[in-house]
Amino acid sequence: MILTDRDIREFMRLGKIRFEPGISEDQIGPGSVDLTLSNRFWRLRADLELIDLSGMSFEDVSEEIIVDEIVIPPHGLVIGMTREKVYVDDDVCGWIEGRSRYARMGLAIHSASGFIHPGSYNHQVLEISNLTPYSMRLRAGMRIVQVVFQLARSRSEKPYRRYGVLARDQ
Repeated sequence: MILTDRDIREFMRLGKIRFEPGISEDQIGPGSVDLTLSNRFWRLRADLELIDLSGMSFEDVSEEIIVDEIVIPPHGLVIGMTREKVYVDDDVCGWIEGRSRYARMGLAIHSASGFIHPGSYNHQVLEISNLTPYSMRLRAGMRIVQVVFQLARSRSEKPYRRYGVLARDQ
């Protein structure tokens, strides 16, 4: 069952969905919640000639930068994250979706990591791609992404905040 605005507010009241820092009422849409972009980004190092996926990790090929705005070059990629940390109870999950206003201009918000596991408690990592031949500027605080919440049929036996490999570090 997808949660509507009424459900989201009720789940927030019950503590089954939380945001840190909190969100404003106008971030809640009919069936989703808008999340904002933080000022933490990762970009691929400029000195790379080849990324060997069989032997290199993300840490090997990227560098973190903290800035209030970033320009993504044509056909470029940056990794960002939400300012809000999202908590979902063990029987709630979510889906990250790009906002259509940006998609229409050629900005893709996530490539593969759009699922928020039951029991998550972390910032959402965003693979942000510029699909156009033009540079694009992003600013911290932009409502860049929305999350759609869904009620699971049962509680997870392995909540992500305890069993997820990266969950404890975000």
